[in-house]
Amino acid sequence: MLFTLGISCIIALLVALRLTRKRVYPLPLLPGPRPLPFLGNALQLNTKRPWLTYTAWGKTYGKIIYSRILGIDMIIINSETIAHELLEKRSANYSTRPVVRTNELAGLAFNSVMLPYGETLRQHRKIYHQVLRAEVSVSYHEIYSRHANGLVIDLLDVTSDSLQQHTEAYSGSLIMAVTYGHLANESLFLSRAHEIVDIGKQAVSPEKAAMFTAFPFLEKLPFWCFGGSFSLMGRCRELCEQLLNEPFNEVKAQIADGTASRSSVADFLSQAHDNTDEDMMKSVALTGYLAGMETTASILQTFLLAMILYPDVQARARAEIDQAVRHDSMPCLDDRASLPYIDAILHEVMRWYPPAPLGIAHATSNDDVYDGHFIPKGAIVMVNQWALSRDEDIFPDASRFDPSRHLTVDGKLKNPFVNHFCLWSWQADSWLICRWFAENSLWNAFATILAVLRIDHAKDSNGDKIEVKPEYTAGLGIHPELFPCSFEVVNTAREAHIRAMMNSK
Repeated sequence: MLFTLGISCIIALLVALRLTRKRVYPLPLLPGPRPLPFLGNALQLNTKRPWLTYTAWGKTYGKIIYSRILGIDMIIINSETIAHELLEKRSANYSTRPVVRTNELAGLAFNSVMLPYGETLRQHRKIYHQVLRAEVSVSYHEIYSRHANGLVIDLLDVTSDSLQQHTEAYSGSLIMAVTYGHLANESLFLSRAHEIVDIGKQAVSPEKAAMFTAFPFLEKLPFWCFGGSFSLMGRCRELCEQLLNEPFNEVKAQIADGTASRSSVADFLSQAHDNTDEDMMKSVALTGYLAGMETTASILQTFLLAMILYPDVQARARAEIDQAVRHDSMPCLDDRASLPYIDAILHEVMRWYPPAPLGIAHATSNDDVYDGHFIPKGAIVMVNQWALSRDEDIFPDASRFDPSRHLTVDGKLKNPFVNHFCLWSWQADSWLICRWFAENSLWNAFATILAVLRIDHAKDSNGDKIEVKPEYTAGLGIHPELFPCSFEVVNTAREAHIRAMMNSK
C-alpha cells in the first residue's frame, strides 16, 4: 500500500512539474485572473456554480477571459457578439468538443452533444434531421396536446413535494412517446433515465473533468475513492448500457408483431436498410430523450415559478388566450400565430434562468487570435449563458421576468425562430432541428395550463400566502429548488373539455 501511494505521489509530482512549465506564446493570452502554480484558478472557482465566478470575472477582465484549471486552458465568453464571431463565423475552428474523460468513464460517450466534429457527428445530425425535422414534428401535435391535458389534471392535485414529480413525469412520458412510443415498463425506464441525468450533470462538467485530464492515473483507482457523484460512475455505465438497448429492442419487437405505435425509433426502423447503423440510432434516441427530458422539466418548473412571482404576466397571457380562442375550446399549436405573448413568455423563461447556464463546452481545433490575444489549440471554450442573460445593455433590469422585452411595439415577436440561450448549448444546426419538438411541447404546455388554471402562492395553516423566491440547484443543468404553489381552475368549460378528452382515450 505504501509503495503504491509513493508511486502515485511521484507521478503527481511529475505531472505538476510538466503542467507548471512555462509555455511561450507568440501573442499575449486573453486577460483573466492570475493563476496559482499548477492549480491555476481552481481554488478561485465556485465549483457548484462556476457561471457565477465567470460572470464576476467578466466584470473585471472583459467579455472574453482566459483561465487555467489544473493545466487545462479555459476560454470563457460572456458576450453574444463574441460568441457569434467565434462559434459561428469561425465555426471550422470551434465546432469540436473537448475530450471530457468523466463523460467516457460514466458510459456517456454515446452522447451526440459531446461528439467531436467529424463523420460520426454528421451521421447523428442526419438522423436527427430525419426524425425531428419540422414536417415530422407536425405529426406529433396530438401527442403534445394529450400530455399537456394530462399535466393540467395532475396539477390540480399537486403538493409542494409533488410538483417536480409531475413536471418530470410530463416531460419524460411525452418525450418517451415521441422517441419510443409505448413501452411495457415506462416507470422503470423513467427512473433509470433520471438516475443517469442526476449522476451525469454533476460529474461531467469540464471543471471536474480537469482532475482526470491532469492526473490520468486517477482512472485506475476505484470510483468510490472520490465520493459524491464520481462514486456512481460505474452505476451510470450500467444504466446507459440498459437504456441504449432495452427500449430500442422492445420497439423492434413491437414492429415485428405489429403492435408498435408511431415514434421516431419506429419511423427510423421502418425506413432502415441492411447497412443501417442501429447502434447510432440507439445513441441518437437516448441522447435526445435524456437531454429533452431534463431541459423540458427545468423550463416548465421555471415557468410555473415565474407565473407565481409575476401574476400580471399570467393575467396578460390568459387574456390573450381568451381573446383568440373560444371560451370552451383549448388553445393548440394551430393558434400559435395568434398568441405571440405565449412565445414571448417561452423566450423569457429560457433567458431568465437558462437551464444549462454554461451550455455545452466547445474546443479549439487550432491556434487562433482574437482582438490581438492568443487562443491556444485544444482550449476549452464555454459560452456563459448566465452572463448573456444578465447583460444589462441588452436586457435592462435583467433579473426581472418581463416577456415584453421580446415583443415589438405592435406586439409581434421580435425573433420567432431562434432563442440564443439554447443556440449556444448545441451546434446551431442541431438546435434548429431539435427546437421544433422542444418549443412545440413547451408552448403547448404553457398555453394549456394558462387557459385552465391560475398559478398562485400556496397558503399556510393561517391562510397567509407562503412567499417564494428563485433558488436553483447546481450542476451542468439546473432547475428550481422545491417551491410551494397552488392551482385554481379559472375556466370550468375548458376543464370539462379536457376531462372529456382524457376519458375518451
